[in-house]
This record gives sequence, structure tokens and C-alpha cells, in this order.
Amino acid sequence: MEARDILLRPLVTERSTEMMEEGKYVFAVDKRANKIQVAQAVAEIFNVKVVSVNTMNVTGKKKRVGRSVGRRPSYKKAIVKLAPGETIQFFEA
Repeated sequence: MEARDILLRPLVTERSTEMMEEGKYVFAVDKRANKIQVAQAVAEIFNVKVVSVNTMNVTGKKKRVGRSVGRRPSYKKAIVKLAPGETIQFFEA
């Protein structure tokens, strides 16, 4: 897998914005990617030093439209902690 295939999109929420002050950034990643692959992808794409990676599988919520019940897609989320002093300019803009 290439680095661009591993990182799908950044997750920008109120909580993830607060985590940026601590040097932690949140991404939606490929379900098959492991922590080592995520760390290498972030380091390669953004030219930063990664200290740690935490991953979790997020289950899609049930949603209802009239009588039919559907489900949002499930995805994998990664919280990437960078070395002190490192930032990702993509989020700062």
C-alpha cells in the first residue's frame, strides 16, 4: 500500500481541534493499515517525526429514513502524536 492509500482524510471535529494543541492529529485510515504503516505514511507525506499512533475501529451508526433502517459505513480512525515542536501545516490553514 502507498502512503496516499493509507491516509484517507483528516477528521476535523471540536475534540480533534483541541488535541492539535497537544501535537495529536486525527485521520481516517484504511481498515487494513496497521500502526507502523500509518506512522510511516504520516512521516512520508508531511515530513514530520511521529512519536506514537493509536488506532480504533469506529462502528457506523444506525440511521432511519421512514420505515427503512440503514447504517453509516464503519471506518478506522488513527490518532497520531508528533514529536515536540512538530506541526502539520495542512491543519493550521
